[in-house]
Amino acid sequence: MQPSGLVVADDLTGATDTGHEFAARGLRTLVSARGKSTDADAGTDVRVVDTDSRYADPSDAAARVERAVGDDGYAFVYKKVDSTLRGNLVAEVDAALDATGADIALVAPASPRNGRTTVEGFHLVEGVPVAETDAGNDPERPVETSHLPTRFAASTFPVVRLAVNRVAAGAATVAADVEATAREGRTVVVADAAHERHLEAIAAGAARAECDVLYVGSAGLARYVETPSPAADGPPSVPRRERSVLCVVGSTNPATRAQVRALPDSSVVPLALETAVESPERASKDAAAACADRLSESGLAALVSAPDADAPNRAVEAGRRLGVDESTVRERVSESLAEAVRRLWRDCGDAPESLFVTGGAVAADAFEAVDAAGVLLTGESVEEGIPLGRIAGGLADGTPVVTKAGAFGTPGAIRKCAARLGGRDDFE
Repeated sequence: MQPSGLVVADDLTGATDTGHEFAARGLRTLVSARGKSTDADAGTDVRVVDTDSRYADPSDAAARVERAVGDDGYAFVYKKVDSTLRGNLVAEVDAALDATGADIALVAPASPRNGRTTVEGFHLVEGVPVAETDAGNDPERPVETSHLPTRFAASTFPVVRLAVNRVAAGAATVAADVEATAREGRTVVVADAAHERHLEAIAAGAARAECDVLYVGSAGLARYVETPSPAADGPPSVPRRERSVLCVVGSTNPATRAQVRALPDSSVVPLALETAVESPERASKDAAAACADRLSESGLAALVSAPDADAPNRAVEAGRRLGVDESTVRERVSESLAEAVRRLWRDCGDAPESLFVTGGAVAADAFEAVDAAGVLLTGESVEEGIPLGRIAGGLADGTPVVTKAGAFGTPGAIRKCAARLGGRDDFE
């Protein structure tokens, strides 16, 4: 059975939180890690592909999107973009518009429930222009402008703005404006949205419009996209019972660091950064052994790459002493985390019974380490944007898993995830 819907995301945590919006409506939703195919694809309603392209070369990112879209005739295609505008937005949206042959790319990256809004063309995070937030200091590709039309100025297609007064007028007005724009030729339409009702009107208007629309947004818009009725068996479940929990924390976001501080000190295993930069193999071996001890003692281990704000600087300084550039430092730290995961499933006797991962690239590396094809989502979330699923394929097949974007969640989010996975109130 061909999935009726396709979501194409540029990182794994974004893929899972967007896919969750479809699973929560009873659609069997499979997230394919790094575009891997699996036998489970044939039994799903919505396929979500992680192209792992946020920091790829723009031309490579575009090619990955084109391959992901292919020529399969989906009822809808949704291009997931980062809610803080990071990554290869323009190259990937242009590629998706070309690959689908749609008339309009309707772009609405807002997610008001998570504090992301677009007002008068400016994209804000908790009311702050996005270029003035952590996204503006992204170490690999900082967001240089908060103005969405300017962000898309390099598109090969004309760019127009759908103003908030038109969105607020409702679905019929949105549909009329989209149709009128489509008659002028293929176009990227960037939409204002400050409230959930705005996203609902955008999605409903796109469904009503007499033209082909490519949906482009974060998880927020996905919540309202109209879909065919479920045809597959529905999402899997994760019954509540006691399990051991491995947390792998690869994000350096301040929100994640606050969440780590809320964990029991006895559960935290800081990655030895200097060792990781010099020898990922040795660092992973030591980390896996320490995590195995914590899992045996208490059932909870949290392997953390950046327990404090200065950790990334210490890693970079270690790289300088060893003649290693910053990009390679980040790669070796991620490799150390992923290899520790592999060792825990392969070499440490009793494998962890559940997994929590934060940081999109680290999550993808962790899944690669256990040869997972992806995640089947349950439709349940621990907090807004933090979905629960089961690993599909590989050494950890069927293992309950929670993934989280670095910036998401309350200060107690990781503890809540551990409590849900582990079925233990004392974790929370």
